[in-house]
Amino acid sequence: MWKHALLILSLAPAWAQLPTDAASLQAGKKAYEWHCAFCHGAGSDGFAANLASPRLTYAPTDTSLMNIIRTGISGTGMPPALGMSDVEIRQVAAYVRSLGRTAPQKVPGDAAKGKALYSGKGGCAACHMTGGAGGRMGPDLSDIGIRRAPVSLRTSIVNADAVVVPGWAQVNAELSGGGKVSGVRLNEDTFSIQIRDASGKIHSLAKSRITKLEKNAAKSTMPSYEGKLSGSEIDDIVAFLFSLRGGL
Repeated sequence: MWKHALLILSLAPAWAQLPTDAASLQAGKKAYEWHCAFCHGAGSDGFAANLASPRLTYAPTDTSLMNIIRTGISGTGMPPALGMSDVEIRQVAAYVRSLGRTAPQKVPGDAAKGKALYSGKGGCAACHMTGGAGGRMGPDLSDIGIRRAPVSLRTSIVNADAVVVPGWAQVNAELSGGGKVSGVRLNEDTFSIQIRDASGKIHSLAKSRITKLEKNAAKSTMPSYEGKLSGSEIDDIVAFLFSLRGGL
């Protein structure tokens, strides 16, 4: 019995290792293009998560990457694999890892100008953190360049409702006696809800005081910048955001 257990353990690392031979990577690329490229793009040009990254937030290990391909990510737009064998899943995972070893794509725009716009005219720093500084009304963007592709970043700037990050949807609470609180939901239980408003203030509201509670998962608290920023200014901000790689 122990011999069999040791044999299984000795084989596990080999199975966990992804193939690196050219034939497997080519097969993985073909399966990726069929199953994944519609959302993730051919490299880092899709509207879903940027997979041409040395670090994947949801898949820090090869095993977790294969599990995500197999089962998807609950609560997100990432579905489970359909009709993919275990061998194909390993090949796709190997191909995705190879994307993370390529140099980041070049994007139009000036990152230095984008940084100034981000903090100034764009007003992004009022809601988003980078490097521990900034607001908390939106997701931390310190490593956004390895999580989102340039086309996805641009889409969110022009139309924030196109890709609403889970946990950052808009919540509106109308209170008895008048008054309204809008912002991002921080926590909620049977009797109360905590909401952070645009100024950063946290409101802890008893549900007995709330006459109407709206949770719109398709509505972001971020405004659209279409018409507020020129095309070149958006290019510059995208270039800056894509340069944020969390120290990598």
